[in-house]
Amino acid sequence: MANDDLLAERFERVRPRLRAVAYRMLGSLTEADDAVQEAWLRLQRTDDREIGNLAAWLTTVVGRVCLDMLRSRTQRREEPLDLDAEPPADAADPEQQAMLADSVGLALLVVLDTLAPTERLAFVLHDLFAVSFDEIAVMVGRSPAAARQLASRARRRIQAATDTPDTPDTDAPRKRAIVDAFLTASRGGDMAGLLELLDPDVVLRADLAAARLGSAGETRGAEVVARFFAGRAQAAVPALIDGVPAAVVLRENRVFIALTFIVTAGRIAAIESIADPDDLAALDITYLPR
Repeated sequence: MANDDLLAERFERVRPRLRAVAYRMLGSLTEADDAVQEAWLRLQRTDDREIGNLAAWLTTVVGRVCLDMLRSRTQRREEPLDLDAEPPADAADPEQQAMLADSVGLALLVVLDTLAPTERLAFVLHDLFAVSFDEIAVMVGRSPAAARQLASRARRRIQAATDTPDTPDTDAPRKRAIVDAFLTASRGGDMAGLLELLDPDVVLRADLAAARLGSAGETRGAEVVARFFAGRAQAAVPALIDGVPAAVVLRENRVFIALTFIVTAGRIAAIESIADPDDLAALDITYLPR
């Protein structure tokens, strides 16, 4: 019984994140709660000693449950979007609340509802929750490169739907300013500046090609990531990748490494280093002036 209580306690600590993920995926508070409850039931039927990272495991389960619900919704051609619903109010700390308000407005939910289920899952989990494409690939049954393309297509559709004179994109300039400040601090070896820009739990992920060039496969924590980038980025230039502020490292006028950023609550929550030639070729890159 004690073990059951401990498992329930661990689950409750993750519940706000799971509910936020499900709400962004489904646009319905009722269905979000159903998806989270299904994750709990599946956890109860699983030997938790075999689960290395409970939060990641539960996020994967919720993602798969939501994907099934979206596919079922499409087949039934239902529209359960809660147009009058507020985002989950129990989403924990102020940064989570700010992130929720920043990225889960009604307009975004309406646009998300037009995406294919796999596109919606890839965009929500990667762009809003910094889940890696390796993990997303498992959920959708495709390669990491294909998962990246799903998110890119979703991102372009969202930008096309919201880029109108009546709805100016004030988010992109803010993100570009943060990325530009990061590059400046990195070039100058400004540890204090980097730490100010990085979320305390920031994650740096590198694909296999980037890892062979000296990057760790995955690095977590603001201090470790700041130390890695301090004094670097000398050859990095600002860019838009799939329409989102990013950076690229050039070698002989060709893109050698691409750096994409996920910004939440005014700080960088995730950085992805891409060096695989096939993945680089699939990116839509526009260079920006320094």
